[in-house]
Amino acid sequence: MEQKKIKVAMIGMGTVGSGVYEVIERLQKDKLAHKVGAAVEVAKILVRSPEKYQSQVAAHTQLTTDWQDIVSDESIDIVVEVMGGIEPAQTYLTEALRAGKSIVSANKDLIAVHGSELEALAKEMKKDFRYEASCLGAVPIVQPLKENMAANNFSELVGIMNGTTNFILTNMSEKGLGFDEALAEATRLGYAEADPTADIEGLDAGRKVAILANLAFHTKAVFDDVHVEGITKISALDMKYADSINCVVKLLGIATKEEDGLVLGVYPAILAKSHPLASVGGSFNAVFVKGDAIDEAMFYGRGAGKLPTASAVVGDVIDVCRDIMAGCEGRIGDYTYEAIPIKPLEKMESRFYVRLLIADHPGVLEEVGGCFGRHGVSIAQALQKGSVHAGQAEFVIITHEVMEEKFNKAIEELAKAKSVGRVENVIRIYGGLPQ
Repeated sequence: MEQKKIKVAMIGMGTVGSGVYEVIERLQKDKLAHKVGAAVEVAKILVRSPEKYQSQVAAHTQLTTDWQDIVSDESIDIVVEVMGGIEPAQTYLTEALRAGKSIVSANKDLIAVHGSELEALAKEMKKDFRYEASCLGAVPIVQPLKENMAANNFSELVGIMNGTTNFILTNMSEKGLGFDEALAEATRLGYAEADPTADIEGLDAGRKVAILANLAFHTKAVFDDVHVEGITKISALDMKYADSINCVVKLLGIATKEEDGLVLGVYPAILAKSHPLASVGGSFNAVFVKGDAIDEAMFYGRGAGKLPTASAVVGDVIDVCRDIMAGCEGRIGDYTYEAIPIKPLEKMESRFYVRLLIADHPGVLEEVGGCFGRHGVSIAQALQKGSVHAGQAEFVIITHEVMEEKFNKAIEELAKAKSVGRVENVIRIYGGLPQ
């Protein structure tokens, strides 16, 4: 008998798309039939300029500028979207599902906003929707949350979810670079885009938090539910202070389930070096999860790059092919069956690191302490260094746990105090500090 052939169409042929094509048509070409029980080929690719890619594809792959060539082709089984952006990607994937095709996407921008809608439609159409590559590149976390760890009730998910910012912060910590120097180095080496805003302002990680919150807590969280802060205010001084208390600074994506709601955030945090995430350096990503059955687990690896991301995309394609062969597409579908309220970050309790410039004369510390005390903020540690500017000294405070809204009011008052030249930085502290 002639072997069944599963045909894949791709939307986009950029960095990730070319990686996906390379893995399917070259690196895995002879192995896919053994792994899924059918031959797999990329039959069509939607691109803007076919002539640009003609030399890169095999004779059996058709390049087209017309989406209808793909969506109306009944021989196409799977559509892989690697073009990015919300539109027209959302329209294409919606139409693909309605045309009876399973879909695979690496598009975090889209999935962080409309992922639940696509999941629901996939379930209705009894088709697969896979998106492992949308979160942490080659690091498996979507499927483990959906399948391998489905027996758990999760209390928290925290991770380093952006390789660019982790590379920058690692260089600041290990080489003593300032933020601008570290960003320039990341750009020179290709870790940062020409416009790094989405990375350094925390937007990229925020989208990943929204996607993972849906999976871990079965609730319809979207990107706008995530409190997002970036790393542009972190200085070499902050790194030195963190190191002096045996800690590091990392940009963390955090989803925490409390009795009265879900807290979703991305922000720089001071983290004890003893925490497993503290040793995740360079451009690597990792996610640490806490569940009632597994206790704790961590997933670690390359969070971006052409072939690492392609690995996750093609892994999804292989899973869909196996479902096609077994006649069980759509076996999971949307399962955001909970309606957990999103709790503002201001209602969370945390410890804080505060770096101030204060007047270098008697009575100032009493004024600073009084300001914190009036708002119920208790000081755990205080460190005063030598004069930084004429008549001003650098002063660092570490608080005990306090409700964030109380802390914010104390900072507002402190910023107006005559003895305070400037509130230089405020960083949350994740977990406990070393004893």
